[in-house]
Amino acid sequence: MRVLYFGTYERRYPRNAQVISALRGAGVDVIERHEPVWEGREEKWSLGPGAVARLLLAELRLLARRGPRADAVIVGYPGHLDLLAARRSARGAPVVFNPLVSLADTLVEDRERFRRGSLAARALRAVDRRALRSADLVVADTDAHAEFLAGLAGLPRDRVEVCFVGAEERIFRPGWSLEGTFTALFVGKLIPLHGLETILEAARLTPELRLRVVGSGQLDALLAGRPSNVDWVPWVEYERLAEELHRASCALGIFGTSAKAQRVIPNKAFQALACGTPLVTADTPAARELVVDGESALLVPPGDPQALATALRRLAGEPELARRLGAGGHGAFRERASEDVLGRRWRSILERAA
Repeated sequence: MRVLYFGTYERRYPRNAQVISALRGAGVDVIERHEPVWEGREEKWSLGPGAVARLLLAELRLLARRGPRADAVIVGYPGHLDLLAARRSARGAPVVFNPLVSLADTLVEDRERFRRGSLAARALRAVDRRALRSADLVVADTDAHAEFLAGLAGLPRDRVEVCFVGAEERIFRPGWSLEGTFTALFVGKLIPLHGLETILEAARLTPELRLRVVGSGQLDALLAGRPSNVDWVPWVEYERLAEELHRASCALGIFGTSAKAQRVIPNKAFQALACGTPLVTADTPAARELVVDGESALLVPPGDPQALATALRRLAGEPELARRLGAGGHGAFRERASEDVLGRRWRSILERAA
């Protein structure tokens, strides 16, 4: 089977890199037709005049030159404006959209860049709906997110398939061990989805425990007044994140209270599980698609710093629980989200579409 991965997608973003790697591992010939727009830009959602110009030029180049023939075309993330060019390049082959997020959900509801009901918010929702409807098939990252995307675009549910995000196993491999001072690790962009306020308040409630924050973003200012038991490292190379996870006593997922937080499982959760690092994250419908509380992760109510503090104290005081969760979490990853599993899943989706 031959698949064309197409568009202005961010090549190194985990969702794209993982899909391509998993498909190739499943014996699929993946070729790429890529026009770079977002590479090297940490904040791709700040669409200034330069970014708009780059995007428009990229779309014109995609339209001007067709990609090679393939059995199916996948439009990668972020690719909401790539569907017209993808349809032209597909030459009748099915077009599969791998959106990861809704633009309106991300920029209006989650990051609050635009006001609800504003012209920009309505325009983003229209872009979402048009992109989702233009694809023959949409692939979401969780069942909860699939339900949302189908409702957003008015699609029949059978036009939205599901495949977990997973983790790049060339980087994220088992290697966790419980040694040294207890340190909880948070990795990620500092955006509302992650519930940074909840994490920092939990740190204030547990002054005897250490917390390491790796990342930067919209909520950097919250770390200016962080408690003394919180270390902040604004940036670590992607290839070194596994080392951070191997050294941490546990990994923190997301704790935000938005509707989007209920529907998604972040990259870092899969990466922690792949490394065998015990995971603590919010108890959401999406999380329960992957892990079981007390067996493969500790789940706490979203936005509840006291519950998070209690979970961290419990892990710090029960090393056998931490080891059991690490092993159980890795087992859940191998069973549901490994590259072998996701490669077979993606291949079956594409074969049915083709």
